[in-house]
Amino acid sequence: MTSVTFPADSLHRTRIKICGITRVEDALAAAEAGADAIGLVFYPKSPRCVTLSQAASIARALPPFVSTVALFVNAAQDTVRDVIDAVRPAMLQFHGDETPAACALAGHPYLRAARMRPGLDLLDFKARYADAKALLLDAYVEAYGGGGEVFDWSLIPKSANFPIVLSGGLHASNVGRAIAQVRPWAVDVSSGVELAKGVKDASAIRSFVAAVRDADAAAQG
Repeated sequence: MTSVTFPADSLHRTRIKICGITRVEDALAAAEAGADAIGLVFYPKSPRCVTLSQAASIARALPPFVSTVALFVNAAQDTVRDVIDAVRPAMLQFHGDETPAACALAGHPYLRAARMRPGLDLLDFKARYADAKALLLDAYVEAYGGGGEVFDWSLIPKSANFPIVLSGGLHASNVGRAIAQVRPWAVDVSSGVELAKGVKDASAIRSFVAAVRDADAAAQG
């Protein structure tokens, strides 16, 4: 796979995904702030879970060139297919215990979440999910999802030469440090831009996007 390691003087623009969107107005706020993608959660135990009708309304409201990502946790294939048919997401995100075969079965581009903790061989994990467009790295907590926790970024191997979407406890105050250390392809934020679970703060979204852009500018010298 082509390396995606970016030198300090690279013109790389870190992509931004705002996850856990439940309202049209929040999706539009993310788009207007400069986000590249929004995440729609289809995990019934999540307070950010959306129905097919909600998700379809949000997707229809988005302006051009803002992508939708549909997040699942151990969902039945019929559920995944229903979401693809109703929402037409650009990407799927598997955040549970899905096998490589289960991820590939939908026949749709996908991200695979890796729950980061000592002992996880990330290079082997990526080799097993070779079809994944990227790995989304999140904190390991007992429940699925990162729980808004930051993991130890030094756990990411320096030799990782595949696209990384960095997640886990990011917000406007720490995303610059994260980008400087990890140089990910993209960053993913949910609770770090919220007023309440599933209710986004437009001002916090703008601050997060600005912090990402500042970090990119600093990396370019």
